Amino acid sequence: MDGGVWMKIPWLDTLWQDLRYGARLLRANPGFTAVAILSLALGIGANTAIFQLLDAVRMRSLPVQDPQDLAFIRIADRNWASGSFNGYYSQLTNPMWEQIRQQQQGFSGVFAFGGERLNLARGGEAKNAEVMWVSGGFFNVLGVPPLLGRVFTQADDQRGCSTAGAVISYSFWQRSYGGDPSAIGKTLTLESHPFEIVGVTPANFHGIDVGKSYDVAIPICVEPVLRGEYSYLDKRNYWWLSAGGRLKPGMPLERATAQLQAISAAVFQATLPPQYGPEGIKHFLAYKLGAFPAANGVSQLRKQYESPLWLLLGIAGLVLLIACANLANLILARASAREREISVRLALGASRPRLIRQLLAESMLLAVLGALGGVLLAQFVSRFLIRLITTEGHTIVVNLGLDWRLLGFTAALAMLTCILFGLTPALRATRMSPALVMNASGRGLTATRERFGVRRVLVITQIALSLVLVAGALLFVFSLRNLLSVDAGFNQTGVMVVDVDFSKLKIPKEQRFDYKRQLLDRLRGVPGVESAATVSIVPMSGNGWNQQVVLDGQKKGDSLMNRVSPGYFKTMGTPLLAGRDFGDQDTPNSPKTAIVNELFAKKYIGGNPIGKTFHIDVGVGEPDPAIEIVGIVRDSKYYDLRSDFEPTAFFPEAQDRQPDEFTDVVVRSSMSGSALMGALRHGFEEISPAISIEFHVLTTWIRDGMLKERLMATLSGFFGLLAGVLATIGLYGVISYMVARRTSEIGIRMALGATPANVLSMVLREAMRLLLIGVAVGTLLAAAAAQTAKALLYGLKPYDPFTLAVAVLTLGVVAIAASFLPARRAAGLEPMAALREE
Repeated sequence: MDGGVWMKIPWLDTLWQDLRYGARLLRANPGFTAVAILSLALGIGANTAIFQLLDAVRMRSLPVQDPQDLAFIRIADRNWASGSFNGYYSQLTNPMWEQIRQQQQGFSGVFAFGGERLNLARGGEAKNAEVMWVSGGFFNVLGVPPLLGRVFTQADDQRGCSTAGAVISYSFWQRSYGGDPSAIGKTLTLESHPFEIVGVTPANFHGIDVGKSYDVAIPICVEPVLRGEYSYLDKRNYWWLSAGGRLKPGMPLERATAQLQAISAAVFQATLPPQYGPEGIKHFLAYKLGAFPAANGVSQLRKQYESPLWLLLGIAGLVLLIACANLANLILARASAREREISVRLALGASRPRLIRQLLAESMLLAVLGALGGVLLAQFVSRFLIRLITTEGHTIVVNLGLDWRLLGFTAALAMLTCILFGLTPALRATRMSPALVMNASGRGLTATRERFGVRRVLVITQIALSLVLVAGALLFVFSLRNLLSVDAGFNQTGVMVVDVDFSKLKIPKEQRFDYKRQLLDRLRGVPGVESAATVSIVPMSGNGWNQQVVLDGQKKGDSLMNRVSPGYFKTMGTPLLAGRDFGDQDTPNSPKTAIVNELFAKKYIGGNPIGKTFHIDVGVGEPDPAIEIVGIVRDSKYYDLRSDFEPTAFFPEAQDRQPDEFTDVVVRSSMSGSALMGALRHGFEEISPAISIEFHVLTTWIRDGMLKERLMATLSGFFGLLAGVLATIGLYGVISYMVARRTSEIGIRMALGATPANVLSMVLREAMRLLLIGVAVGTLLAAAAAQTAKALLYGLKPYDPFTLAVAVLTLGVVAIAASFLPARRAAGLEPMAALREE
């Protein structure tokens, strides 16, 4: 159908005329057009950017064959588990996976996967890669073909395999091999073990963890080769894998779950850990397997940020509402200048629906242009958000491309905004009586109490919603401030953490402690190092160890635990309150000792703990020897700053029954981070080039643990500021409009004796009335809305009165300042000049 034909369709012809007329009007008012499009672009862009992230981490399916047919296999409602948990996906042990693979019947194919970071370097500073442990059927069950070479099959994942090769991701291939096809057949090393590259996966496949891209995939069967004496493969209490599968044709999720539940008793009976006591056995044998949707993959990013993103989407929606209210006010003001035009057209026979459509066509143009600007802005904002939550060494990979959900969301926003800011002015403008307008002597009907009342309502709405956003922004900012000012119980400034791996030196187990002590002595001699110590679990690392404390034969409760070397508390700046530090007298053959924190002493001892003994509940097996408390230290944070202080016991590293070939060294120095790294790097090279090391600045580590709080504080602060500016502009516009419409009245008042102060007071009273009503409504809304953010706050209640008072005061001062300008202009009017305007 050519252009001339479709123009003859009546409604299309009318629409085209309306759009052309609206475009001419917008070109004739470039200032209004620019403000309107910018306001909408900011509001729509913010909403679109946040929705784009939600779409990427929550709604998009994995780029694999028929993702809707995939399901995860895991323990349903696992609220108890005991043992060691390693990697990103610790849902199952390998013995459980092997039993599931043998006994399941609801899937045409099943797979297992795990993940962790492994070292590519042969020695020196570590070069880590994101590694996936995968079963032989992983890629084939998912339906992921190789881009180059081949992917694994069941033949590659057999017990006793040595090195079955490695499959690398497209991004790793490009980054490390420049996209060279000859990479197939080359060798890379993981933890000093060689792996031949056998395949490359397609560019759109990053693994099944949304937000994280794998670098190298290796078969599960090679795990003993890499870990040696630390292998998890046959340990029944080491959780490090997850499982999934492709449902058989016609097999609903419910039937697959029923079949998995039917085999659960046999699976868990066959994999019962021998270390469990009676209570653990009871919990373990009560487990039930289930099938769960897997089309969207797994995602730590989703788990961490989904709730904040939904909340931010709601906040951005309020900003858009405020922008629409502002635009409605602007359009109402413009409508007063067009009253005569509209009344003439009504008098000449134009129908009211026809005029409404024409006015809405102008609004639709603004909405479409604002939406287009918003989509472009969203591309920058969404990528800024990704950078905001990306940490060093943990790159976030998500698909931010346009899809039908994102385009549909933006189109819906455009239509909604058109209705919100365009419909009311259009209805108001066409309700006037032509005769009254013609007899209005130029004043127009927009000055009536009814018309002005609509604008008041819009401004009150803006103030109320702005108060909600400003109060919310302050809550998140104050919450972050509280978190940053938390006393962690140690001095994090000036501390460097060094991950040390000396496994390549093949030091016998009985000599490892002595080697660690010698290594520490060498590091303490490095220029610039004030103190150094080793620790099993670095505070704030997210890792942990806890067991039950037994006193006088009675289980008292759980305690967090750690192993440290002498000098650890000095290095961390944790005060020793009583007793002694660990020393040379604490040896593998000496009586077992511990240093406990204040809360441990208060909760389990009830008095001075020095000299008292306790036991650790280790389940079945030989009874654990008595442990004498030789010191007490100040409480300190363990997992993160948000966590409460918990009972904690520290043990001397020298008394570890199973000394390993890895350790974390904490080093205190006043040197800059880069200078200290250089000095330590040189020190380790002198000790042995075969030692692998990795550096972490403790303050950076802790700061990266607060990314969610920083995200909420940064974005809510920006949205709160934007909302406050829009509300202030709206109040300024209404007060200016009121002054302009009441110029004659003000002139008469001044001619009859009113002073400039009287006029100033009259105008400010109007502004104060709007402000107070808006604040009253906004306070109620803010108190209710803050409940949705309760879980994201720290050290604050959602209805914190101080925060609300600061928000009210801030918004009030800015609003009064904005109202003062038109009020002062009104007070400076000359009576005769004002009267002549009538």
